[in-house]
Amino acid sequence: MSDAAQRPRAPRSLQWRISLWVGFVVALLWIVAAVLTAQKLRHEMDAVFDRTLEEAAQRLLPLAVLDVVNREEGDPPQRISTLRRRDDLFTYVVRDAAGAVLLRSHNADVAAFPPYAGVGFVDTPTQRIYFDAAMQGNLTIAVAEPLAHRREVAGRTLAALAWPLAVLVPLSLGGVWLVVRGSLGSIRNLRQALEARGRDDLSTIGVARLPAEIVPLTEAVNRLLDRLRHALLAERRFTAHAAHELRTPVAAALAQAQRLAAETSESAVRERARQIETALRRLARLAEKILQLARAEGGELRGSTTTDAAQVVRLVVDEMARRPAAAGRITAGVPDTSIPAAIDADALAIVVRNLVENALTHGAVDAPVAVTLAPDGTLTVTNDGPSVPPDVLARLTRPFERGQAQGDGTGLGLAIVSAIASATGAKLALASPPPGRARGFVATFVLPRADSPR
Repeated sequence: MSDAAQRPRAPRSLQWRISLWVGFVVALLWIVAAVLTAQKLRHEMDAVFDRTLEEAAQRLLPLAVLDVVNREEGDPPQRISTLRRRDDLFTYVVRDAAGAVLLRSHNADVAAFPPYAGVGFVDTPTQRIYFDAAMQGNLTIAVAEPLAHRREVAGRTLAALAWPLAVLVPLSLGGVWLVVRGSLGSIRNLRQALEARGRDDLSTIGVARLPAEIVPLTEAVNRLLDRLRHALLAERRFTAHAAHELRTPVAAALAQAQRLAAETSESAVRERARQIETALRRLARLAEKILQLARAEGGELRGSTTTDAAQVVRLVVDEMARRPAAAGRITAGVPDTSIPAAIDADALAIVVRNLVENALTHGAVDAPVAVTLAPDGTLTVTNDGPSVPPDVLARLTRPFERGQAQGDGTGLGLAIVSAIASATGAKLALASPPPGRARGFVATFVLPRADSPR
């Protein structure tokens, strides 16, 4: 395994990155401050203990002088006893110039006191001792404090300092995370708004409540969206205008071909004119489909008011049933009640017309085409015929994709329906064969409800 694979990855979330780094810095500052405070506190505590030790020696030394002055020669050294048993923190020893013990506290260990070496502090492995002298050095006093006592007091003090720190550090981390999360709320809202946009929504992004660091990035995205919107509009306008302009010359050429077929007496010329007429009719249908596709990809197809889907489906089915190519092949199952849908009536008519034309063109010639509209707004168009392989079925919504069909189609019908479904929030599903059948094809178009969000 490579080093890059073993190395832990940093969080990809900006919120977690800022929270972790700021939290780490805050925790480090807390710890450094606590260590420096502990060192300063330990130094101050040692100074207080030393002053106390020195004051104790200076208070005891005059009493020891009086006791020694009033003592008769040959008296044994005295040991100060206590009225009740206790563990004194300070012990002391009073000596003469020769080092003989004249006075000591009740629990003083004389062996633990080193000889007098001058006024000041001396450290032994177990005690901190302060020496002082009187009577021109003929009387010395040594007051000792156990070092274990100082360590114990320092430990309790540091523990009292560490407990609040152990609580404040997690609270600081949590506070940092909450502050960062709140500060990045506008960026999170921006991401959610972009994710909720439809495929064709290229409107600019508002920058009113965004942080100053994100505004330049958002403005750059807005400029990119504006260029993309203009490019797509130009492309769609060119496609629509080109298809529209083709209508007049195609219609004129079609009329000339029909006139030539009617006026000529030569069978070969007449046959050639019929072929030209067929090709021109196919070109006219292609231009019409391109116009429909351009509108489906670039227009607002969710009407400002609701459309009665049942009425539109009935009108389109009745109109197509009168065509000679249909010849009684269309069966309709449309309820008599109104079915409101949030889709433009012309767009729905284009959907129904293309689905039915697709079924008539590519289905079995002698089999009916069933058109049904459920009360929940589900439109299904079913036809008989050979099953479509799954790999071909997945490509049928692409423009000019005709699969293995040999009919006289343009390859744009299902692409137009798919584009309208994306623009209106509807759902298109293709299946071959239909559920419960061995062959055939079914297209299901779920209309957007009138109360669904745009």
